[in-house]
Amino acid sequence: QVQLVESGGGLVQAGASLRLSCAASRRTFSRFHMGWFRQAPGKEREFVAAISWNGYNKFYADSVKGRFIISRENARNTMYLHMNSLKPEDTAVYYCAGDSDNFGTHGHLYAYWGQGTQVTVSS
Repeated sequence: QVQLVESGGGLVQAGASLRLSCAASRRTFSRFHMGWFRQAPGKEREFVAAISWNGYNKFYADSVKGRFIISRENARNTMYLHMNSLKPEDTAVYYCAGDSDNFGTHGHLYAYWGQGTQVTVSS
C-alpha cells in the first residue's frame, strides 16, 4: 500500500505561480508512474499531467501545456507540479495518483490517489 499526500495549494491571483507537491509513503514510489488530475466544482475529474517512473516520459493536457511542468525526485519520494501563469479556470482540487504498472492520461489507470489540495485562482 502506498499513501500519497498532496500539499502546496492555496489562493493566488491570476498570473501567479504555485508548486504542488505529492509525497509518497514508500520507497517503491521510484518505480511508480505518477499523474496529476484536477476536479473543479460541478465538473468531472480531468487529466493534468503525467510522468513515467524514471521521469523520461511526460504528458500534459492541452489546457496546461506550456504553463505547467511535472517533475519528480525519486530520492525524496516526491513528485511536483510547477504551475505558472495561473488562470481562474485552473481553480480546482488537484489530486496526485500513482501506479506501478500503468501509465497514461486516464484516471482509471492509477490505483493510488491522494486526498487532494485546493487551488483557487482569483481574477
